Amino acid sequence: MSDGPALDPAVQHPTKLAVVAFLSGCVEADFKTVRDRLELTDSALSRTLSGLEETGHVAVRKGFVGKRPRTWVSLTAEGRRRLAGHLTALQRIAAGALAQAADLPTEVP
Repeated sequence: MSDGPALDPAVQHPTKLAVVAFLSGCVEADFKTVRDRLELTDSALSRTLSGLEETGHVAVRKGFVGKRPRTWVSLTAEGRRRLAGHLTALQRIAAGALAQAADLPTEVP
């Protein structure tokens, strides 16, 4: 492979990638919004966020709105940097595949 950014193993799972990609478009989002937008169950999102928090991709903040508990999540600066590298690596892989496909004959003899 080239010397460019590498794929980030922490976000190779589609659910983890979807969460960090969603969070990259906002400063902070509440748990319910992320869950609903990505169509995840509470338990799936909770497990995903725990893993991403352990790797430093996301920050989780808990608090209250009135008397109701609320959880907010945000992409950390490190998570943002690692997502950008991961996306660059994916683009490089896709570009290589397209270049190879362009060299193939269009018809099978």
